[in-house]
Amino acid sequence: MPSEAVECQIFGIVQGVGFRYSAQAQAGRFGLVGWVKNCADGSVELYAEGEPAQLQQFVQWLHKGPPGARVERVHVRKVMPQGSFRRFAIERDF
Repeated sequence: MPSEAVECQIFGIVQGVGFRYSAQAQAGRFGLVGWVKNCADGSVELYAEGEPAQLQQFVQWLHKGPPGARVERVHVRKVMPQGSFRRFAIERDF
């Protein structure tokens, strides 16, 4: 079971710029599992679990995002890992 998990909400210009697809690719590079989705308020929400060092690098990436995104702020909350995910998926929008 993964040792750590985070829930994040990313605000700024983060929809329509490939943020979810880039987050999915980055999560794969870091060996993380979970999900990402667009929210009705224009933000992006995600859940990721894995090893602490990889989660930390992923969260650092979230503060920049892909080219074209303009991240204004990221809310990060540590949560208990669920241990039920096998991959990092893009979920249906709001």
